[in-house]
Amino acid sequence: MPSLPEACGSTWARSYDYTARELVRPRSVGDVRDLVLREPRLRALGSRHSFTDLADTPGVLVSLDRLEESPVLAGDIVRVPGGMRYGELTAWLQERGRALPNLASLPHISVAGAVATGTHGSGVRNGSLATSVTALEIVDGRGELVRLEAGSPDFAGAVVGIGALGIVTHLELLTSATYQIAQTVHEGLTYADLREHLTDILGAVYSVSIFTRWSDEPDGSVGRVWAKSLSTAPEIPGTVLASRPRHVVPGLDPAPCTEQLGAPGPWHERLPHFRLDFQPSVGAELQSEYLVPLERAQEALDAVRSLADRIRPLLQVSEIRAVAADDLWLSPAYGTDVLALHFTWNADPTGVRELLPDLEQRLPAGTRPHWGKLFATTAPGADFPRWEDFKDLVRRFDPDRRFWNAWLDRVVG
Repeated sequence: MPSLPEACGSTWARSYDYTARELVRPRSVGDVRDLVLREPRLRALGSRHSFTDLADTPGVLVSLDRLEESPVLAGDIVRVPGGMRYGELTAWLQERGRALPNLASLPHISVAGAVATGTHGSGVRNGSLATSVTALEIVDGRGELVRLEAGSPDFAGAVVGIGALGIVTHLELLTSATYQIAQTVHEGLTYADLREHLTDILGAVYSVSIFTRWSDEPDGSVGRVWAKSLSTAPEIPGTVLASRPRHVVPGLDPAPCTEQLGAPGPWHERLPHFRLDFQPSVGAELQSEYLVPLERAQEALDAVRSLADRIRPLLQVSEIRAVAADDLWLSPAYGTDVLALHFTWNADPTGVRELLPDLEQRLPAGTRPHWGKLFATTAPGADFPRWEDFKDLVRRFDPDRRFWNAWLDRVVG
């Protein structure tokens, strides 16, 4: 354990400065348990890829990025330290001929943090990253190490746990044999084709992302389709294949992005949009994301499009994806396939916060936020059928509210 306090710093995009008293990096699960027993207030800190006070605490921030453990593969299951980043885990799995079913846009995020917030990739038949979890180990508010396995009574409530139940030290993930992906970018998508063919486009190949700024570009298009295929590139109505690599934000250098132009390669080098050894996304930015029942997708598109004049000056780019339904209580895809509407904003917190209430009011009923990003609603529980069950779970796992913070007070209540 460090003998001197370490500066707590900020979120990766510098959108929020942590106010915690101290940052501690334990080396073992025993160290984590000792911390929980000693400190009245603490909170797990992942890879800092959030934009709010979600991970903050008036006490001690706990980073697991120095746990002295490596992944362990046993058959199809890999046991992973919670602080490990996906980019490091996926390379380790690839060396052993194994793979995960899907990945997020960024390989820079930690496994425990991504799972706890319901982070996802894309694909109409692909669940969020949390759906690969078969077991997790948590140091709860009493300092006890609790193991939960799929099928146990509390498992579905604890996987997407937003840090409220304790510190997740390890997770076990289901793997498959490794596979190849080819990535192509399709340009010239019009809003009419996006709206009419949305379901077909999202289901055209294994993983699909649509990038747009919601208003017409000079060529009459609204965006590009990034297709990640197991075999051949799809036909996307009204589009043409890009002849050179692209960045997800029009006009930026594509060097940070994963390989395109249809060249097949290992799954972990194509499913993310960004390479591990580059700064992801834009850098100085804010992000929001809303997950809408897929059956109301066209209504959601029209709602966002109606605010295009207000959105465009604030926006770097927006991404549209699909995520398959799951049974995890606080997952934004709980019980229904969803359309994910992601917004990468300029670093303009006042402008974004003024827009979000109007945007959320226009989105269809049943829309849920991504927990790690900016949203305006302070009462999301109405759209999560197991909300009260989750609050009961928190009371059992953390009776003294050691892991509670201002964000949970505001959002969970």
